[in-house]
Amino acid sequence: MTTPCFDTVILSDLHLGSEVSRAEAALQTLKAISFRRLILWGDIFCDLNFRRLKKEHWRFLSYIRKLSNPKRRVEVVWVEGNHDYGLSDVMSHLVGIEVYQEYHWNYRGIRHLAIHGHQFDRLLVNNRFLSNFLTGFHHGLQKVSFGHKRIVGFLERFDAVWLRLSAKVDAEALAHGRARSAQRVFCGHTHEALQRSSGGIEYFNTGSWTQEKATYITVGGEGVTIHECYERIDDRDSGQERGEADPAFADLFASAGLRADADYESVPG
Repeated sequence: MTTPCFDTVILSDLHLGSEVSRAEAALQTLKAISFRRLILWGDIFCDLNFRRLKKEHWRFLSYIRKLSNPKRRVEVVWVEGNHDYGLSDVMSHLVGIEVYQEYHWNYRGIRHLAIHGHQFDRLLVNNRFLSNFLTGFHHGLQKVSFGHKRIVGFLERFDAVWLRLSAKVDAEALAHGRARSAQRVFCGHTHEALQRSSGGIEYFNTGSWTQEKATYITVGGEGVTIHECYERIDDRDSGQERGEADPAFADLFASAGLRADADYESVPG
């Protein structure tokens, strides 16, 4: 069986540390395909509290660290999201990848632009207190939901539709791409995978890995494709233990003067 091969794979909004992060499914997806470039498209973490990370979350981070090894000949890029504030510089050092506010690349003569999208979310930018409150409320419900994944899944969809203002983010991302002379523009943030075009510019949103239908994007010879990965949230192990960083990661944290199990203040959503 031939392994699918792409120029670029884009994955966003994994929210490591969240009760509904599907890190294991994302890891298995990356292992099943071949690619020249991987873009981690923001909100890879839920917040700065490393104690939230489960074993599968550490396994995902360890795999990204291995991919960034020059011997792999894979370019790994991190585009910062709003949940990544305070972590980007640290993870760039520990994992060995570049961090960008927005990322540009050319493929087959087409200019591509990737930006997380929270920059266009006026509710988030202009109402920091409300955003902080809702993020804390959401985390609290995740803690008490136990195995009731349908509840948390509903909250994720509510967050995407009502708080992230998907249509407005899409429109402003297209305008931003036009100003940057991009022919294809990619965003995350809204947790809603979609494709549209306007004025000769193609727009794609990669969706998220916190819902039943996880999605990611590939760019290759056949164009841009949004892929779906299904998993019944109710069938997942709701009692999965929190895990320590693998030994190599623990050494990297120590070298940076950090504790892998450190409890940091949460960042605003």
